[in-house]
Amino acid sequence: MEKIKIITDSTADLNSYLINRYKIDVLPLSVHFGEDSYTDGLDIKLHGLLMRIKEGNVFPSTSQVNPQSFYECFKRYLDEGYKIVCINISSKMSGTFQSACMAKDMLETEDVVVIDSLNVTSGLGILVIKASKLVEQGFGLMEIQEQINRTIPHVKSVLAFDSLDNLVKGGRLSKTAGVIGGIFGIKPILAVENGVIVVIGKVRGSKKSIRYIMDYIECKGIKEHELSILLQVENKDILNDLRINLSMRNAKFVECEAGCVVGAHAGPGACGVFFIENY
Repeated sequence: MEKIKIITDSTADLNSYLINRYKIDVLPLSVHFGEDSYTDGLDIKLHGLLMRIKEGNVFPSTSQVNPQSFYECFKRYLDEGYKIVCINISSKMSGTFQSACMAKDMLETEDVVVIDSLNVTSGLGILVIKASKLVEQGFGLMEIQEQINRTIPHVKSVLAFDSLDNLVKGGRLSKTAGVIGGIFGIKPILAVENGVIVVIGKVRGSKKSIRYIMDYIECKGIKEHELSILLQVENKDILNDLRINLSMRNAKFVECEAGCVVGAHAGPGACGVFFIENY
């Protein structure tokens, strides 16, 4: 059986239990406030980052994992006899995927597979966990690549946001799309589609946002035996109700909190579900 290592980047926003359980190697992106730089999830935590944004009224920049970091990581595992599956944040949101591809080219090896998840945060996380389970089941490198690529179009997401200000400031959403976030009482509903963040609806109030999210999940259906992720960014509004609703539907899910890179762009209050649709 092939020795295979699963590698991803910190925007997968997996909790420490999942990372340790599946022995996943996570390469961090960075967050920058002027000349101050922080490693995602290590030098600064989400609450501290959001407080700094709020109190300083300064929006941070973020930067991709560089090719050298991927090169060193890949080489270490290759030297230990591993083959590698590296799954990264959507190439339409970050240059991290391109960095991984450059590192593979530098190593001139076919024992590294680099996959563009066309997703971010828990959408990426779901694919990483699926790949890890395939490793445990004894699938080979090319089989894992094939199954993950087949799954990518079926990763779905639906999230309610309190505000779209940070997404607009970070360039992840157009100013036109962000306008609805400024209307009092309106909760925009967002999803990741074809590798980018889009607004798919808007509702007034928390109860309607919960209903929208659960109706969306009901419409798509969750593929049997696949893991879903309930993601939140310092949310106290709808998190518990979504938790209850998912449990009532016997959904197999885990809870994760967004990391600093994703949290900076999302802003506080976002909450929703990532899952693999029934196909």
